[in-house]
Amino acid sequence: GALLVSERIDREELCGALSPCSLSFEIVVENPLELYSGAVEIQDINDNDPVFPSSQARLEISESVAAGARFPLESAQDPDVGVNSLQTYQLSANPHFALDVQTRVDGSKYAELVLEKELDREEQRELHLVLTALDGGSPPRSAHVQIHIDVVDANDNAPVFNQSAYKASVRENTPSGTLVARISAYDLDDGPNGDIVYSFSSHTPAKVRELFALDSATGELRVKGQLDYEETKLYEIYLQAKDKGAVPGMAHCKVLVEVVDVNDNAPEVTVTSVYSPVPEDAAPGTVVALLSVTDLDSHDNGLILVQVSDVNDNAPKSSQDSYDVYVLENNVPGIPILNVSATDPDLGRNAHLSYTLLQGDPTVGHIFSINRENGTLYLLTSLDHEDQVEFSMMVQVQDGGSPPLATNVSVSVFVTDLNDNAPTVLYPHPNTTTTYTDVVAPGTPAGHMITKVVAVDADAGYNAWISYTLLQATDPSLFSVGLHSGEIFTARQLREDEAPQHTLVILLKDHGEPVLSASATVSISVAEMVKEVFTDLTDMAPANDPRRHVTFYLILAVILVSAAFFITMLSVGIFKCYKWRQSKELFNSSRSTLYRTPGPFHHIDAVRGGFTPPNFYHQVYLTTDSRQSDLLCKKPFTSSPLGSRQSTMRNGEPGLYHQIVGTTSRLPTPAE
Repeated sequence: GALLVSERIDREELCGALSPCSLSFEIVVENPLELYSGAVEIQDINDNDPVFPSSQARLEISESVAAGARFPLESAQDPDVGVNSLQTYQLSANPHFALDVQTRVDGSKYAELVLEKELDREEQRELHLVLTALDGGSPPRSAHVQIHIDVVDANDNAPVFNQSAYKASVRENTPSGTLVARISAYDLDDGPNGDIVYSFSSHTPAKVRELFALDSATGELRVKGQLDYEETKLYEIYLQAKDKGAVPGMAHCKVLVEVVDVNDNAPEVTVTSVYSPVPEDAAPGTVVALLSVTDLDSHDNGLILVQVSDVNDNAPKSSQDSYDVYVLENNVPGIPILNVSATDPDLGRNAHLSYTLLQGDPTVGHIFSINRENGTLYLLTSLDHEDQVEFSMMVQVQDGGSPPLATNVSVSVFVTDLNDNAPTVLYPHPNTTTTYTDVVAPGTPAGHMITKVVAVDADAGYNAWISYTLLQATDPSLFSVGLHSGEIFTARQLREDEAPQHTLVILLKDHGEPVLSASATVSISVAEMVKEVFTDLTDMAPANDPRRHVTFYLILAVILVSAAFFITMLSVGIFKCYKWRQSKELFNSSRSTLYRTPGPFHHIDAVRGGFTPPNFYHQVYLTTDSRQSDLLCKKPFTSSPLGSRQSTMRNGEPGLYHQIVGTTSRLPTPAE
């Protein structure tokens, strides 16, 4: 007799909103046969959420609605009954609306929005609220709906101009349609309430309406008629802006238009009085007539101008009297190196300037060219500092007057040196088949000078400063080279068992950028006597015939050495006498002049074996102690065919003289 549930029971499906919900049934009992009636009450559980008809709701509320207004909201539905049914509503926090929950007769709940604070569309165009429906279950079930409120505009704002007054100026001959000013106003309202129409104010004179036109949509004020400065100089135009609301708002502004005078009136000459006839003997200065001149235009437009014709009374004037230009050698031909500028205060052709290069030096015309119109000086060829270091020329600036006036400007072009020449070895001569062998005896102490490498560099200044280093040697520990003198010394004392023949390779480098270099080969023989040297040289003869004519070559060598020694001594004696006389004349002339321009002098460097390098010339300014002072060149002179040279002099050489500015000094002999 147990009563069982055969399937899941859904109270909402069976009874809906009816409460209580019960199911009736009958039971038949056999033996004896009996009929019983029964009923089952289905109790509700909270198994359903409240449901809103839609997930979003939209309301349109005018900003003019007063506080306290109510706005019903759609209710949520919950199929549960009793305490599980919909019990209340909640509204998200906001400054304008509150929620009022009401109960119907059947017990169901509904909600209304109540306006607590008036809306302002210009402050906030729309609001977003969330309405929540809650049932009474444990835990409670809920539903949400988004409420979107559009604040409808009301015409509660009048138009406002960007500025209360506008200013503009137009010329009196301005054509019709020319823009004078653009006025602008804004309205915070929307739709027709915010649409603005521009117009003339009611009290605007008809004359202004004839001269000016206003675009009602854009606010552009344009010229409509013919303006005349002589008639009216200033117009004060009043304009207004209105919206299109039912009760339109209005704003006003004014535009001040200044009419600018143009020279549209010719002068009028009036003869106020004439003294006629005039006696033939009237003196100069007698008044013949009185004239008056008037012009309706203003300011400068109303003056009588007297034109003063120009006379070519001003010569061209350069910004500077002379120019010094420095150009690197090996330049690219055709480059501009200078712009000679000049001005002329005259007018017209009298102020038209032309530039000419005066042909004082015929070589200048082949090397330089000047633009006749703008005074740009061009270099036509590539310059070489070793050929010529300075060019002087004269530029003539002439105007176009009649007769023309001219000004001369001096231009000096200095060729700046580049390190484009490697050191040149003078001794030992690199391009000869003759072998120069220096002899040194065994037992020679350290520091003894054996010979010297003589070299020059055609560049100038730092680019010509030569340094000497020992690049390769038979015995590197035996010899050393002076860094700046090129002198070869013994680095230690020579022993008896030293190799008889030594070959040194000297590297010569300048100090330019980039560094250029050369090399010199020096042969040194270690022997007691000259005979040993010749024996060594004989040993180095070709191996195919070592004994052939040995006696003949020895005798010939002795004769040649003796002759060379005699000629050398004779030349040195003659040279010393010549320098003594020259120094005496220089000393006599220096008594009246403290300084004099240095003339050419000879750099002589004697080395062992009687070698004297070729003479070369250079003009310099040196201090009185030239070994301890730098070379100071104030201005380069004409260079020799070898160019600027560098050489070093030794203090122990007899008969050597050094010429400096205002002083001639003789270096001491070994005996002294």
